[in-house]
Amino acid sequence: MVIKNAEIFDKDFEKIKKDIEIKDSRIGRIGNCVEGNSLNFEGCIVLPGFIDIHTHGCGGYDVTDGRDESAGKMSQLLAENGVTSFCPTTMTVGVEKLEKAFSSVRAAMGVETGAYIHGINMEGPFISPEKKGAQNEKDILPPDFELFEKLNSICPVKVVDIAPEMPGAFGFIQKAKEICPVSAAHTTADYETAKAAFDRGINHATHLFNAMPPLLSRKPGVVGAVFDDSRVYAELICDGVHIAPAVLRTAFRALGEDRAVVISDSMSAAGMPDGEYALGGQTVFVRDGKATLEDGTVAGGTSNLFEEFKNLIKFGIPVKQAVKACTINPAKSIGADDIAGSIETGKNADLLVLNGEMTEIKAVFIKGKKVI
Repeated sequence: MVIKNAEIFDKDFEKIKKDIEIKDSRIGRIGNCVEGNSLNFEGCIVLPGFIDIHTHGCGGYDVTDGRDESAGKMSQLLAENGVTSFCPTTMTVGVEKLEKAFSSVRAAMGVETGAYIHGINMEGPFISPEKKGAQNEKDILPPDFELFEKLNSICPVKVVDIAPEMPGAFGFIQKAKEICPVSAAHTTADYETAKAAFDRGINHATHLFNAMPPLLSRKPGVVGAVFDDSRVYAELICDGVHIAPAVLRTAFRALGEDRAVVISDSMSAAGMPDGEYALGGQTVFVRDGKATLEDGTVAGGTSNLFEEFKNLIKFGIPVKQAVKACTINPAKSIGADDIAGSIETGKNADLLVLNGEMTEIKAVFIKGKKVI
């Protein structure tokens, strides 16, 4: 199969007009006038498929809701919104619920009908009670490498979160970094503690600005440490609720083209009407698309990466930077850039076809199969 007559973002994320050959599940030749059965997408733009490395749920399903089908249902719904692969993300819940969630995700891997699963993003339970956000405080635990190893043996972990100021955190980081990226999250850490944690192996920050101290002139905190350290990827929720557009523009300028990672942080209410939903065992109230706990704490997102991508363009983020933040940057941040994240020969044929204005999804290909 050949995708013809469209503009594409090439491996350097420059927009050019070339054809793309899909050979089985992978990208074959890329060039002009590639022969074969063709699909004419004249007037369209082809991007690498989006990668959401931080999503708890959508469409009424949640990774930790105890249902075996949740990860599979999420796979289908994410594909409808241009996401071709993802990391189901757990919450701070009890160990038995975590084991159940990990087992359910592992069972879904390899049999997905939509977006495929890289592995789990483990958000909690090794976080600070003071910055718990919408996480349940009763289930917070001190860093426990043996528990982490046990859960990783059930289903591969692609990111594990930790508050670096917690007792025992540095030792955990130095061991866990050999298994997967370690992320600073739900933390009260100051600048010095964050930088020391980066030196020990943290190379990721979870939903930057949220559930951490603010960036202040004399107290730069985790945000300032991330801006100051080129080794660290930073997740950004770009729904216009979690971070103001002006702050997003500042963050993208500070992070440059290669370190910003757009995430949805979506919960079960994503793609659903306003109402009451559950997140990590807590009731969440959604009004006008904004999800909060009863006390007003913002509780996850209700958007998706395609909507956030359109937001970024509207907010004035350069198109190339916005595309990379939804594709190759998340792939690199979890070590999946050898198979996904860009349009290159030999990689999975994960492709998102948009109209010329990049406001409408025309087709989605996942491992070479047209699913939308």
